[in-house]
Amino acid sequence: MVFLTALLLIGGGALLIGGAELLVRGASRLAIAVGISPLVVGLTVVAFGTSAPEFAVTLGAAYSGEPELALGNVVGSNIFNLLFILGLSAAITPLLVDQKLVRVDVPIMIGASFAAAALGLDGVIGRFDGTVLFAGIIGYTFLLIRQSRRESASIQAEYEAAFGGEKRRASHAAVNSLLIAMGLGLLTLGSHWLVTGAVAVAEALGVSELVIGLTIIAAGTSLPEVATSILASLRGERDIAVGNLVGSNMFNLLGVLGLGGMVAPEGIPVPPGALTFDIPVMIGAAVATLPIVFTNYTIARWEGFLLFGFYIAYTVFLILEAAEHPGLNEFSFAMKFFVLPLVALTLGILSARALARGRRGAPQP
Repeated sequence: MVFLTALLLIGGGALLIGGAELLVRGASRLAIAVGISPLVVGLTVVAFGTSAPEFAVTLGAAYSGEPELALGNVVGSNIFNLLFILGLSAAITPLLVDQKLVRVDVPIMIGASFAAAALGLDGVIGRFDGTVLFAGIIGYTFLLIRQSRRESASIQAEYEAAFGGEKRRASHAAVNSLLIAMGLGLLTLGSHWLVTGAVAVAEALGVSELVIGLTIIAAGTSLPEVATSILASLRGERDIAVGNLVGSNMFNLLGVLGLGGMVAPEGIPVPPGALTFDIPVMIGAAVATLPIVFTNYTIARWEGFLLFGFYIAYTVFLILEAAEHPGLNEFSFAMKFFVLPLVALTLGILSARALARGRRGAPQP
């Protein structure tokens, strides 16, 4: 039984990664071939494509009667993206962020986080809530298409270099369409295996499906984002690492959670524990991203380590809580009254200095 469960988890994760890779490659090349802007490809096709595992797992969990796993996957993936992946990417090399991401996309991501939390206050993301969220991702995509007409030549070249840029001949359309179909097939099978294995782990360990979704499933379905963002950091491609994660988070909240709420027979339940802790952590991670990227439009190495450290602390809290460890209260007290206020003060000072430089007309990189 243990071997079968491990096989389902590993095999499901491998199929998700392979399926997402095929889907991203096929969709991005096909989109560029028909003349869609490279920036739109990067922030929609690529970002949404790397969220395909979350999409497959969330819908699979909703259909199979495991709705808490669906919610935990979305919330946990967003936390993992901003704290673990963005933190690790910046720790590898400082990330220079495009001003449009700071002024438009990150605030929209924060707004989407608050909107999802507000719609879940009644304890469920139902069909109406899901429709509202899904309408948001459609509106955001149209906004990107409109704004892409004003993107600079350097940004176009960057996304083209990262995602296969040059226009493909029409003869390649069939190949790219086949890649998309194969990717979707692998995602469907992989999500089924991963959900089945995760439920078995939850039952064996005696922990909730929500916790499994927030940790194991969230990390597993976020592996495409890990590969994309870290590779972009190593290549020195300035805001692909950030843009991929921001776009992925918005697709998780608006597209994945929205469609999941629309198709789940009784909606996606939002447990009280998620409302009082996990969702606030997700919102806090999104809000903290704004002052970090606003300071000189750069995410420095120490800021990357700070985000990464927060993810470690969050995971430790989940483990202590699941194990009912006696040190949980002391750990929570230290985080609430020492670590978090100190970090908030540091970010506030950095933001104030950045605003002061902006008023004096200091050049921004």
